[in-house]
Amino acid sequence: MALPEDPAARHRAVAGRFTDLVRGTADWSSPAPVTDWTALDVVEHLVAWLPAFVAGGSDRQWTPGPPARQDPLGAWQAQADGVQGLLDDPAAAASPFNHPRLPPQDLGTAITRFYTADVFMHSWDLARATAQDDGLDAETCAQMLAGMLLMEDAMRSSGQYGPAHPVAPDAPPAARLMAFVGRDPAWAPPVA
Repeated sequence: MALPEDPAARHRAVAGRFTDLVRGTADWSSPAPVTDWTALDVVEHLVAWLPAFVAGGSDRQWTPGPPARQDPLGAWQAQADGVQGLLDDPAAAASPFNHPRLPPQDLGTAITRFYTADVFMHSWDLARATAQDDGLDAETCAQMLAGMLLMEDAMRSSGQYGPAHPVAPDAPPAARLMAFVGRDPAWAPPVA
C-alpha cells in the first residue's frame, strides 16, 4: 500500500518510520551506504539542509533542536515535529513557496517532493547502517522511481546522485530505487 498523498499524512508516516530507526540506533559511528558517511551523518544531513531550503522560498520556520552531533534523536525529533507542525497547519502548508531555483508551488508540495522523499530514501541508508528493517513501501518505491526516471538527466547533473548501480530488472522496487540513486542494494556494513 503506497504512502498517503496528503503532505501532512505522508510526512507523518515517513518521519515516524525514520524516528523508529533513529531510536533503534545503538552505534552512531556505524558505516552507512553513502561513501564516507556514518549513521550519524545520515541524520545530520537531513536536519542540516532543510531549514535553509525552506527559508529560501518562504518565511516559515520552526525551533531547531540541538546539533545532531550532540543529540541525534533530539535534533531529528525537533525537526520532524517542526515540519509536521507546518504541514498540519492548512495555512502554512498552502502558503507560497517561491524558491529561486524551482517553479512556484505551495510549501506542503515542496516539502513533500524534496524533503519527505529524501527522508524516505535515507531511511534505507540508516536501516542498512544499523542492521534494521528499512520498511520501505514497495508501491511508493516504484512510484518514486518512475518519477525520477523522467528527470534523470537533471538529477544526475545536480551532483546529488551518483551513477546508477546495476541491478536486475526484476529486483524488488526498493532495490531498484536505491540502485537508481547510486546505492548498492546488496550493501551491508563491514563485519568487524
